[in-house]
Amino acid sequence: MNFQELPPDTRPREKMLTRGPGALSDTELLALLLRTGVAGRNVLQLAQDMAQQTAIKGLGPAKQSELLAVMELAKRAMAQQLSTREVMQSASSVQLYLQLHLAHKTHEVFAMLFLDSQHKLVCMETLFRGTLSQTSVYPREVVLRALHHHSAAVVLAHNHPSGSVHPSPADLHLTHSLKSALAMVDVRVLDHVIVGPGQAFSMAEQGVL
Repeated sequence: MNFQELPPDTRPREKMLTRGPGALSDTELLALLLRTGVAGRNVLQLAQDMAQQTAIKGLGPAKQSELLAVMELAKRAMAQQLSTREVMQSASSVQLYLQLHLAHKTHEVFAMLFLDSQHKLVCMETLFRGTLSQTSVYPREVVLRALHHHSAAVVLAHNHPSGSVHPSPADLHLTHSLKSALAMVDVRVLDHVIVGPGQAFSMAEQGVL
């Protein structure tokens, strides 16, 4: 379907005006920044390509640089926000921050937010990289990195490239193993967030932490 043939209330600009920016997916937000498509790809299709890779045929270096700069500014602004307040008071911001960093990746990665005694963000690190469907996570390394940053608490995170953010039995088992390991050195696990394109699952919010 041609972009102009889409119902008006499903087009990104109209959707934002009527329902607010929170109703838009990552792809729709990118489409707003792109404004126009390229030959053979409407703006939503082009945005989907952009969300999955960094080099897009038909999209010039100036536009690619502009979009990457906007995304980097968003990451830095959110990191600054999370470093000045208790992160679990801004759970939605934490989830969006993690989506910006992880949701677009085509392979699984495991990351952590390291927090100080007031549960403010010290830094984020990606610790392990895996395949399309799984990542090997080593509790000893997780504990060492938490100690290195003098963390009082952490937020665990990983992505599901498949799109479904519901935790698998392996995800739940890993979470409880890491929670037990970190408790031995007095580091609390506040949440484990699983992200995918346009969505996130918080184990703390869903009561499965």
